[in-house]
Amino acid sequence: MRAMWRRLPAKLHEVGWEPGLTVPAADGSPLITDHYFPRAEGDFPTLLVRSPYGRGVPWSPMYGLLFAEQGFHVVLQSCRGTGGSGGTFDLWRNETPDGLATVAWLREQPWFNGTLGTIGPSYLGYVQWALAVEPPPELKAMVVQVGLHDPYALFHAHGALQLETALVVGVGMTYQHRGMAPFLKATLRLQRGLREATTAQPLRGAYAPALGGEVPWLDGVMAHPDAEDPHWHGASLAGVADRLTVPTSLITGWHDVLADQTFEQYDRLRRAGCETALLVGPWTHTSALQQGWPEVFTESLAWLRAHLEAAPSGLRPTRVRVHIGGEDAWRDLADWPSATAAEPWFPAPGGHLTRQAPTDSAPLTSFRYDPADPTPSVGGPVLSRAAGPRDNNDLEAREDVLTFTGPPLTEPVDVLGPVSARLSISTDTGHADVFTRLCDVDPQGRSVNVCDGLGRLRTDGQEPSRITVPMNSTAHRFAVGHRMRWQISGGAHPRYARSPGTGKSPVDATAFTPVRITVHSDSALMLPTQAEGSGSGSGPAVNG
Repeated sequence: MRAMWRRLPAKLHEVGWEPGLTVPAADGSPLITDHYFPRAEGDFPTLLVRSPYGRGVPWSPMYGLLFAEQGFHVVLQSCRGTGGSGGTFDLWRNETPDGLATVAWLREQPWFNGTLGTIGPSYLGYVQWALAVEPPPELKAMVVQVGLHDPYALFHAHGALQLETALVVGVGMTYQHRGMAPFLKATLRLQRGLREATTAQPLRGAYAPALGGEVPWLDGVMAHPDAEDPHWHGASLAGVADRLTVPTSLITGWHDVLADQTFEQYDRLRRAGCETALLVGPWTHTSALQQGWPEVFTESLAWLRAHLEAAPSGLRPTRVRVHIGGEDAWRDLADWPSATAAEPWFPAPGGHLTRQAPTDSAPLTSFRYDPADPTPSVGGPVLSRAAGPRDNNDLEAREDVLTFTGPPLTEPVDVLGPVSARLSISTDTGHADVFTRLCDVDPQGRSVNVCDGLGRLRTDGQEPSRITVPMNSTAHRFAVGHRMRWQISGGAHPRYARSPGTGKSPVDATAFTPVRITVHSDSALMLPTQAEGSGSGSGPAVNG
């Protein structure tokens, strides 16, 4: 595994391994656990890694071996009902008591020196927040990598089902802990059955052939689109960060499906006065642990050594480090977000994007969204291999995609912070989804996505309804000669379940109605922009 990456620190210790240990869960179920340790004399801190995805590749080499080589005991455990552990897996309800039960077991081990850290990505981040609900006194540091704290927000965006994500997570949770061969077979089956599973009428239950059977927790996800539904009570652990005192390192990528959750975690920890650090790379959810692993591992190791071994020399001097897209460079920042105010850019006739504010809210242009031929998703923060920045030119050639493009820039412009769209929309059916995206258009005309978001709205006849759609945060430099482009459409399928146009649940709808969506001139793209060498209040220079 070490041979897959360059720039990893040199191995310090040979590693020993105790596989198949049994740790009692809170209800007495056996949690199967592997123990990796340095073959050396002396006390070493312990890292707890709890996973529903099994204990084999990639978790055993990336966390067990590599961190044990650096001088840590690593306890790699399969969550209840997964990877040979007893009991029944639940998407969120058992992780706090089982984590605390595991710490109680650690206290009885002769090699445990009383200093504990946690680490892991995705759901392995969720179990860290779950342990921090009642943090044991031994817990001295956390490293949450592309991590989850709110299952609802992973699967739903403003009431819209993130369909492709739900199906991919369904495969991962169901098969990955069974071993790489069953997982790869299930992944291929989903790819073959994705179109049928995402275009069925109704959607409810249609995933079963593509996933090889029913998945009860996935049925619950799809049947409960409202965040306030009792189904989701207790799922979100967002509030843990409001009172946490355990030093916590956060790592994400600009195209990570959980990037928004990481920024929320950072904001809550900062307001609580908790020591924290943020690293954001040019990564998707999976590439952070692949191409990005040297940076992610180095960042994680420095944080753990600083707080578990009192060796702070490896920490970087600033709290925040971000990769600047469009420039391919890293930038150290005192905090995030860097810019404090967003500036509006307005759509104009002829497909232009301008700083000139409109004089009224008149209809500007419209398009027809047809659920029978849904606007496809291209790139962005998804869990497929097509995630991340992608060429949007074919997408933008469709009649159901509007684009508004600014003039070529004469100075570089940095967009640093949360982007949003302030939309004024009317429809002929009263119901629609609106997908909005910021793109970077190079001098050759290639349009590449930077960030995006989707909102669900209900309109009253031809009167415009106003909605603000968060479009993720970004750190991106628009270079000289490049242009900013605002893209608006009626969906991104199968990333999001298609809107039926009737107000019915997309999961249960059997009738679909095309909808005409009209964009009004007082809509605005809100960009936290900053021209090079100027303050955040300065506007970018453009060729008129």
